[in-house]
Amino acid sequence: MAPPPTPQSMKERILQTADKLFYLQGIRAIGVDTIAAEIGISKRTLYNHFPSKDALITAYLERRFVAQRPSDKPPAEQILATFDSLERRFAAKDFRGCPFVNAVAELGPADRAVKKIAVAFKESRRLWFRDRLNELGVTNAEALATQLVLLVDGSIAQDLVRDDPAMARAAKEAATVLLRNAGVDVGDAKPVGATTGRKPTPP
Repeated sequence: MAPPPTPQSMKERILQTADKLFYLQGIRAIGVDTIAAEIGISKRTLYNHFPSKDALITAYLERRFVAQRPSDKPPAEQILATFDSLERRFAAKDFRGCPFVNAVAELGPADRAVKKIAVAFKESRRLWFRDRLNELGVTNAEALATQLVLLVDGSIAQDLVRDDPAMARAAKEAATVLLRNAGVDVGDAKPVGATTGRKPTPP
C-alpha cells in the first residue's frame, strides 16, 4: 500500500501563492497582506518563513529559474524546438511574459539582487544555446547564441504587444535562417502551430 502524499509545506504554499500573484498581477501591486489573505494565514506566519517581501521576491525568481531539461534529440532540433515551446506558452491565457524581465522592469536596475538573478537566468539560456551550437561545430557559437536569445526575447515582447503566438513562429523562421547561414543542416524545418483560440491581431 502506497504511503499517503506528503502535505504541502506552509513555506511552499506561500511561495506558490506569491508566484501566481506576482507573475499575473505584478510584484509592486501585490503586498504580503494580499498573499497572506489568499492563503488564509497571518502576516506573522508568512514572515516566519520569509523575513521580508524582498526575500519572498528573491525566492519567487529562484523558483522560476529552471534549467533546460537534458535531451537526446539532435542539437539543431533542440534549438528550434525552443520556439515551438514558446508558441505553445504564448497561447496560454496566463502568459504574462518573462518573469525576470518583468521583475527588473518593475523594480528597476537598482535592485541588484533581482537584476543578478535575471542576468544569471538570461545567461544560462544563452549558454545553453552556445553549448548546442558547439555540438554542431558552429565556428562563432558565442555570437550566434546571443542572436538566438535576442530572437527569444524579441518574440516574447512582440507577443505581449500583439497577443499573437505566431510571433514565436516568425522567430523560429529567423533562427532557421541563422543556423543555415552558419552551416547547420536543419533539413526542412517547419514550425509547429500552436493550438489556440486566440486570434492574431493586425500589425
